[in-house]
Amino acid sequence: MSSSASVFVRSLIYNVVFYLSLLVLMIVGLPALLFGRHGVFLMARAWAVWSIWTLKWICNLRVEFRGVENIPQGGYILAAKHQSFLETFALLEHTPDFAIILKRSLNYIPLFGLYLIVSKQIGINRQHGRSALGQIIEQAGKVLADGRQVYIYPEGTRRPPGAPPAYKQGVSALYVGSGAPCLPVALNTGLYWRRRGLVRRPGVAVIQFLPAIDPGLDKETFMRRLQATIESACEQLNSEAIASDPSLATTLSAATPQPADA
Repeated sequence: MSSSASVFVRSLIYNVVFYLSLLVLMIVGLPALLFGRHGVFLMARAWAVWSIWTLKWICNLRVEFRGVENIPQGGYILAAKHQSFLETFALLEHTPDFAIILKRSLNYIPLFGLYLIVSKQIGINRQHGRSALGQIIEQAGKVLADGRQVYIYPEGTRRPPGAPPAYKQGVSALYVGSGAPCLPVALNTGLYWRRRGLVRRPGVAVIQFLPAIDPGLDKETFMRRLQATIESACEQLNSEAIASDPSLATTLSAATPQPADA
């Protein structure tokens, strides 16, 4: 079997294990709902650890966490680059009591939505424009006041590695409105687990917690610092990965705009 065929087969096996494990856990774990969000979080972290372990065992894709010492205590905003579904569950390993800002429509997914509601995630209606931003600040403020962590993806959606940044103002409004520190997170997960497709490429996907940005900056200064901090770290992680496996350059270049012809 060729190397590419082997990667595809392993990826297929992993995807079956991944989603089947999630389905089984949601059914078997229904009694955990009686213990509120803490019961749900215990299950979620167990699933995250299991998914990371099987990813390494089946696909030879290891997840490496860096800068764990930069994680603040208590309530803070976690602003992460978003390239794939991998970081969505991998980050659960290092956050004890979190709330993710997500589309409210996800609450209506059978069974899965029940877990979101019980764990008190932040569901918003994006079609409401400015009022949606008000929803975020109000709900996130309560979460942070309880010493919990708020996840937000500053670009609002998954972006391929190397794509031009597209940061939105929601994260700066949340930072200024809450008065909480912000923990930037850089990563290169999209090189191995693309936002579309079934293939999970072997290697080392890095998730890096960068030094927290203390409260007190104005929106513009904060946004410039956040974007520069995350993007420069992502570029370094991409370069490091490509240096160890040049074939990953095709994944990066496919997402990066090419210069116009002279």
